[in-house]
Parts: sequence; structure tokens; C-alpha cells
Amino acid sequence: MNDLPRAPEASAQKGHNSFGNLPEWDLSDLYPGMDSPELKAGISQAEDDATAFEATFKGKLEALAKDGGLVNAVTAYETLGDLTGRIASFAYLNYAQNTADADRAKFLGDVQEALTNLSSKLIFFSLEMNRIDDGVLEKAFEKDAALKRYKPWFDELRKAKPYQLEDRVEELFHDKSVTGRGAWNRLFDETMASLKFNLEGETVGLETILTQLTDREEKKREPAFHELSSVLTENKRLFTHITNVLAKDKEISDRWRKFEDIADSRHLANSVEREVVDALENSVRAAYPRLSHRYYAMKAKWFGKDQLNAWDRNAPLPTSDERIFDWETAKSTVLDAYGKFSPKLVEIAEPFFDSGWIDAPVKPGKSPGAFAHPTVPSAHPYLMLNYLGKARDVMTLAHELGHGVHQRLAAAQGPLMASTPLTLAETASVFGEMLTFRSLLAAAESPKHRFAMLSQKVEDMLNTVVRQIAFYSFERKVHTARRKGELKTEELNEMWLEVSRESLGPAIKLNDGYEIFWAYIPHFIHSPFYVYAYAFGDCLVNSLYAQYEKANDGFAERYFDLLKAGGSQHHSELLKPFGLDARDPDFWSLGLSMIEGLIDELEATQPQ
Repeated sequence: MNDLPRAPEASAQKGHNSFGNLPEWDLSDLYPGMDSPELKAGISQAEDDATAFEATFKGKLEALAKDGGLVNAVTAYETLGDLTGRIASFAYLNYAQNTADADRAKFLGDVQEALTNLSSKLIFFSLEMNRIDDGVLEKAFEKDAALKRYKPWFDELRKAKPYQLEDRVEELFHDKSVTGRGAWNRLFDETMASLKFNLEGETVGLETILTQLTDREEKKREPAFHELSSVLTENKRLFTHITNVLAKDKEISDRWRKFEDIADSRHLANSVEREVVDALENSVRAAYPRLSHRYYAMKAKWFGKDQLNAWDRNAPLPTSDERIFDWETAKSTVLDAYGKFSPKLVEIAEPFFDSGWIDAPVKPGKSPGAFAHPTVPSAHPYLMLNYLGKARDVMTLAHELGHGVHQRLAAAQGPLMASTPLTLAETASVFGEMLTFRSLLAAAESPKHRFAMLSQKVEDMLNTVVRQIAFYSFERKVHTARRKGELKTEELNEMWLEVSRESLGPAIKLNDGYEIFWAYIPHFIHSPFYVYAYAFGDCLVNSLYAQYEKANDGFAERYFDLLKAGGSQHHSELLKPFGLDARDPDFWSLGLSMIEGLIDELEATQPQ
């Protein structure tokens, strides 16, 4: 088969456009700028609308439910949410482009404070909604078809009823969020963005040092490992303190709201039952020996070692594809793969590339990592990348573009129901990755090339499933222990080593310095217990892809229906058309068996 066109070597070029004409965000679709009249008018309108909303509807929601007119309150709330969401999105995305810029940081803080102040006038809405009698609400749905459209939102809202506090306490929790969790999140982000690493005499940021850990040459990986460990260790007191404060903050909230389990608030937000997540965690942990332990033992043999060092875990194989993909090649690779599944997928994805919806270059102060920000349904998503031209960066593009497609399709549900629970939020992203991988695999130019690609996919799957469940286990240990008192760095380090030993197995040596690597994982800070959603999504997509391979007639239509639903249906309903049920243990077995099957293929065809 014909291989994909080879991209030029990035090392021959300098500057942030080393890989071609890398796109950058155009945030003017939200607002023209920080000082623009449009933004100032938007904030002023939001403040006025919040005041009017409170005056119009506070204390009257049950009467409106009985007499008709409740839908007017819901739609007014939704409209205001779209406006405030647009303002907040602009402030955050503007900041993410350069977190080291003091003006942008101040602007973000000021906007967050303004929005928190005005939204305090809206707290009554959900609290009062949940005090409406079930029977009254059901009759209101029967009388008003427009209101009934929002029933899924009401159903999710009312799940929070048992954990709802009295109004003044809710207002206090809300107002303190700016100087509480929000402030600690910002401190973490700014600290991570400001970290400097010495790499071969050059000062670099976190993204570059992490990329060096995947370099082909061990003499480059090992120094990167030690430098990362050294800088994190220098900052261990701060990272330990942030972790302790946020874990305690969560414990206080959970205690007041009477959540039984440390992760129940996340499960509630994800619209998933604790039993389903427990089944996922147990299934993956039981599979560690036949997945990660087995694979890393094989990889150690391929490297001619009895045991891999920690800096070898994500090292490419000697036969791996070391091409550097310029931006146009990355774009065509992903869109071609999407197009083989459905032309409609390309149609939805293409505007991202030509409309200023992607920010790709690595730049000083830019937020590390990658994400897709949905903004609001009246606008469009924005994708953040730190593109360095490797095959993994192409897969990241495929992943984040999948999120963007999902967010565009779900936007029709409106601000209240467009957001997808985390359990299904990774579906389109991981499916986009799988489509791209299969397309690249089909173009492999030799058995060795195919073998290397399979091994890379297995490693990505292990990082998505095994590592993320290990992260979830780590968080459970941290938050459980924090309830008994403040944790020392050494205690956090030992918990990290414990879950790493269990998940990675005896073929990986946890070298001195590895113990502090928990410190740079942003999900622990921003979204406690988010990480299991990655494993959920990967196993779900493995199962979905298996269904697609068996019989793809009509699959694309059912797939698009799933994405369009956003948060308007429970995962059990959305998976029914595919014959899948996350409550069934066989569901997880099917997803994990695909990874095991790839490992079987690798073992049968390993290079001599």
C-alpha cells in the first residue's frame, strides 16, 4: 500500500511555524478584545439581566409551574447562561494563550469575580426548582410541550436534590469559590506554565521536556527524566500544599452535602452510577497482569533489557515511525480518516482548520497540553494544541477534533443540555483517534512499520485505560487519607509509587525521582476523579468499533444521533441502539479484549 507523504524534517526549520503555517485562535467570534466595547456591553447586559431575572422569578417558580409560564423562566435562564458562558470562555481562552501575561491573568480574575457576583443572584433558581413538588412538575410537563423538552435537564437537576443545602450556605459556597478552588487552580496553572527546565543547555517548558521523554535516544530521555523530577521536587512544597488544600476543600463540600463516597459528586455530575464505575475500575485492575504487565515485559525484551527504566516506558521502538508531520499532512491525515467513515464528519470538522478555531503553535507562556473548549452553543468550540510534529501529535489532533465535532453536533440541544457527561464526552475523541490509527495502519509500508504502529497504539490504550484507572486509584487514596489529616510529600509519593507498581508491573523500574511525577497531572487539580472518564471512553469506543467492524450499515447514522444527543439522554439509552450496556460486566470485557487482542498480535509477529 502507498505510504502517506513524508513531511519535511522539523529540525531544519526554526520558529513557531516550523511545521508549516500553524493556525492560531481568532477569538473575535466571541469578543474583539479585552477592552472592546462589545465585551463591556456584554458584561453590563449580563449584570442587568441577572438582576431582572432574580426580580422576576425568585419566589415564584412553583406558582409558575402550577399556572403555566415556567418555561419562560427556564428559557430566560438558558439565554443568560449563554451570554455569561461566552464572556467566561473568552476570558479563559485569552488567558490560555499566554498564562504568563499579567494583564491577561488580571483580566481573567476580574471577569471571574464579576461573573461570580452576578451569578449569586441566580443561585435561587436551581434550589427553588428542586423544592417544587414532583406531582406539580409532572402536570406542568403534561400541559406544556415546550417545557417538557427540558425534562432531561430537570431530571439531572433533581438528582442533586438530596445534596442541596439551604440557600444562604449555597450562596456562601458559590461566593467563596473565587478565592477558594478557583484561586488554587489558577496558581497551579500559572506555576506549571512558568516552570523552566534545562535541556542540553537550553531553557524549555513542560511540553518540550515531556516530549523529550518519548525521544528515540535513551541518552536524551534519561536527562529529561531527571530534569523533570528535579524541577518538580524543587517545587514539591507548593504542589503538596495545593493538593492538600483542594482535597480538604472537596472534603468540606462533600461533608456538608452528605455525599457518602469521595467520588460520588463526580458520578452525579457524570450521570453515571457508582456501581458502573466500580465495575470499570475492578475490571481494569484485574486485567493489569494480562495487559500492562505483559506488554511491558515484552517491550523490555525488545529493548534487550530485563527491566525497563521509567524513562523507557513511552520510548519508541527501534522500528517506530519517526516521521515529522507538517501541519498540512497532519490535517489531511485526520480528515482523510474521518472521510472514510463519513463525508459528514469531514463537513463538520473542516471549519476548525480555516476559521481560527485551532491554536497549534508551542509558545512561551501558553497553557500546556491540549483541550477542546466548547464555549457556548451560539458560538463554536476552540481547540488548543501544542503541536510538535510527531505521530502522537497527529493523534492528539484527531482526538481534540473529535471533541470539537461532538460539541458542534450537540450544540443544537441548547446551553442547558448540550454538555455531555464525562462518561460519554470522550466518545467522539477516542473514536476519531481510532479512525485515524486504522487509516495510518492500512498505509503501513512494511511489517516492521505495522508492528511499530500496533505497539504505539497499545501503549496509547494502556495510557488511556490502565494509567487513568491507576490515576483514579491514586486519587481515591489521596482523598481518603486527607480526611484523616494533612498529607506530607513523602506520603503522596508513596501512594503514587504503590499504584504505579500495581498498574505497570515488575517489568518497569520506578527509578529514583519518579515518585514526584504525580505533581504535574492537571486533572488531579482541575477535575477530581475526572480521569476514569478516559478509561470509560476508551473501552466504550473499543466496543463501538467492534460493532462497526461487524456491521457498519446504518452505524454512522446511529453514531451521529449519539453525538447530537449531548446531555439530553442517559448513557444507557444512548448505547441501546448499539446493543451495549455499561452495567453488564461483558461490556468492559469486550473493550479490554480489543487491547489484549492487539497484544496477542504483537507477540505473534514480534521482530526477530
